[in-house]
Amino acid sequence: MKIVELPIPEPVKEVLLRSGIVELYPPQEEAIKAGALEGRNLVLASPTASGKTLVAELCALKHVLEGDGKVLYLTPLRALANEKYEEFKKYSAITKPDGKRVSVGISTGDYDSSDPWLEHYDIIVATNEKVDSLLRHKAKWLDEVSLVVADEVHLLNEVERGPTLEVVLARLMQTNPDIQILALSATINNVEEIAEWLKAGYITTEWRPIVLKEGVLLHNEVQFKDGDARKIEKEVKNPAINLALHTVKTGGQALIFAATRKSAVALAKKTAKKIEEVLSKPAKRALEREAERILGAGEKTRISELLAELVKRGVAFHHAGLGGEHRKIIEDTFREGKIKVLTATPTLAFGVNLPARTVIIYDYRRYEPGYGYYPISVLEYKQMCGRAGRPKYDKIGEAVIVARTADEADYLMESYVMAKPERIWSRLAVERVLRSHVLATVAADYAHTEAGIYEFFGKTFYAYQYDVAAIKGVIAKILKFLYDEEMIDVSGVNIYATRFGKRVSELYIDPVSAVIIRDALRQKPPLLTELSLLHMVCHTPDMGPVLRPSTKELDSVAVFLEEHRDEFTVPVPDEWEDRIAYEQFLGEVKTAMVLKAWIEEASEDEIIEKYRVQPGDLYRTIESAKWLLYATHELAMLFNNKEIPPLASELMERVEKGVKKELLPIVRLEGVGRVRGRILYNAGYKTIEDLKHAQIEDLMNLPLIGPKLAKKIKEQVGGFIRKEALEKLEKEEEWKQKALTEY
Repeated sequence: MKIVELPIPEPVKEVLLRSGIVELYPPQEEAIKAGALEGRNLVLASPTASGKTLVAELCALKHVLEGDGKVLYLTPLRALANEKYEEFKKYSAITKPDGKRVSVGISTGDYDSSDPWLEHYDIIVATNEKVDSLLRHKAKWLDEVSLVVADEVHLLNEVERGPTLEVVLARLMQTNPDIQILALSATINNVEEIAEWLKAGYITTEWRPIVLKEGVLLHNEVQFKDGDARKIEKEVKNPAINLALHTVKTGGQALIFAATRKSAVALAKKTAKKIEEVLSKPAKRALEREAERILGAGEKTRISELLAELVKRGVAFHHAGLGGEHRKIIEDTFREGKIKVLTATPTLAFGVNLPARTVIIYDYRRYEPGYGYYPISVLEYKQMCGRAGRPKYDKIGEAVIVARTADEADYLMESYVMAKPERIWSRLAVERVLRSHVLATVAADYAHTEAGIYEFFGKTFYAYQYDVAAIKGVIAKILKFLYDEEMIDVSGVNIYATRFGKRVSELYIDPVSAVIIRDALRQKPPLLTELSLLHMVCHTPDMGPVLRPSTKELDSVAVFLEEHRDEFTVPVPDEWEDRIAYEQFLGEVKTAMVLKAWIEEASEDEIIEKYRVQPGDLYRTIESAKWLLYATHELAMLFNNKEIPPLASELMERVEKGVKKELLPIVRLEGVGRVRGRILYNAGYKTIEDLKHAQIEDLMNLPLIGPKLAKKIKEQVGGFIRKEALEKLEKEEEWKQKALTEY
């Protein structure tokens, strides 16, 4: 089916033809024939790179341009939301019938807002959690949504992310029965069940634009699923590196999945030794520039230096421990074909689109802190395989799983390569997961009786797969907890949220976290300090996994705990009575210690060295702490607590910026972070007034400031800049840049 033949507006056809899309892939054609453009609900289950997003784009533009509708595009991850937002922006030059242009918006953060500004956008890309939060805030514009696209819908199977997606879809179907739902998924076993739940048709296919060859690598021979076999030249002991090297020598790129971060880094180091030998001089020069970008992004740390060193040699690693800026550089450079081999943890398989000619699954087991190693699911294995083959570059993509013995090779061929992905099961009926969704159902006025609550949860995928009776017991237990903790009240058959319950639901925190914060507000410790609040937020379930002390650190964290015992808002568990609770508490204390070091301006490198915390984990902890400190401020205001709000508010800003209190006025300026803020302060510019009266020449001569930032600072503080001085500085900077380029 040709693009020109499609029943879609002409300007959309023009955009697609300009981008080189002339005809549809078979799964896309099937989706059109199944009524996707006529408003029918549809589940499209097909492999990565088979063109699912284009079907979503066609449906979205049809709704916006012909139906005066609004589109909501759901993704499980922020990185994926950003990717989809960029893809949709190509349509923003198209004019709608009302004369305005098609507008695309994105929202992934701030869970305590209804984001009224989003009503001005036609296509809104958001994470599942953000939309859940918008539903709790009763965002009015959600009523105008006529199409919902649920990306990666197979993640219903995931304990952490699945239930939110499930509740969001059930809620949207409840509030707007006429809404069209387009669910996009990897190939799964029970797609018809998901389709029936969504009252949708379904298409399931194995078709992909690039032929995928799956196989098992044992020593230096790959045995493929289709009976084909290939010997790989042995250059080093590790067969995965030999296969990666073979791929690079034949003009391709390789993606190696490792079980742990440590393993991914170790593999990258070993691979780099061989890859740099096969790089051309122009490739090395291009990689030098990317390495410089890595060193220039954020604070210089041991990790950024190692990453830059590896990138120079054509290799990189990618895992959740990396900072956002570094991760983006690595992803872009790999997409551009400059980085030849990327080692990654399995989380990448569910994230952004990074295809490679050869995908090597180095370890089929996955490591989870506290659980140890366990075999990955077939679905996860297939997701990794889906990354094999770069559209427009490769005719064939190869996905190879590594075996250590002949027995293991047989097991892997049977259990992964030849196997079908598992069925998707709802993960909703877990008390910890369900708690906030039950509260939200009452607090946001979606149901006001026990029967009404059961009726809503009767519309979920869980109730479809099992029966609402199976979930009733858990809901009843949760309702009792919410009543006992004064988040809901009962009058006859009616159930209402209290002011406390309503605010907790809006703040998008676990009711258990809210109880911990409320109790701390009511019964403050003998000595209330920054540490009191930092540990309190680390004690909540919303902090996520705490930073557990290593065996070497246990004693020093225990000593710190004893020294600060009077500052904790919760009792310290007895070390001998409950060892598990005590060790969890030590993890919370260590996490609070890391946050304290951060706001005392310890450098990232010092934190990495002292606490063995990687940048990505540090940023995740900072984000969680910031949100929980905001929730603490809001709940303290609700309970008329006078002492906590100013402390929580100041601490929230210090955690966000990573500075001591004295730097706050300066780091509020755009472009001035914690490092530059300290440089300015130590040079005598301690207030906004000081900066107002500063000479621009003096500012630009400070380390890491320069003319651009000096000018920006002066513009923000309202200081006077002599025109001649500015011109002179800009010329000097231009000359410097020119000299550097020529060099």
